[in-house]
Amino acid sequence: MKKYSASTHIQASPQQIWAILIDPTNYPEWDPGMVRIEGQLALGEKVKFFTKFSPERAFAVKITGFEAGQKMVLTGGMPFGLFKSERTHTLTPQPSGGTLFHTEEIFSGLLLPIFGRSLPDLSASFEAFAQGLKQRAESAAS
Repeated sequence: MKKYSASTHIQASPQQIWAILIDPTNYPEWDPGMVRIEGQLALGEKVKFFTKFSPERAFAVKITGFEAGQKMVLTGGMPFGLFKSERTHTLTPQPSGGTLFHTEEIFSGLLLPIFGRSLPDLSASFEAFAQGLKQRAESAAS
């Protein structure tokens, strides 16, 4: 198993952040790693992500978990569990105000030892994603 994650406190409500997370058209404006998204971010939908890492290649995922205003799970990979990625975005309201945003992606499967070697270190891109979302949400909330 290989895992990457990032967390940040955002001075905005979970609903405000959620509205940004489920709007695929705005990702390139705040996510520095995103070129475009094709598809709708809703439960059961298949979505294609085109990133700056590989702009001509789509990363296809399915939305396998969706709790409005709280959590979204995106799952991709190969058939039969040979290689799997599961990315989870979680929004937790804080008693002191604002929201804790946490994102993590877990890579697993029989072929992980092979594919895992070719995966770049995604730590910086996860931090950039979280900070981009924070800036977008806080500027919209003010």
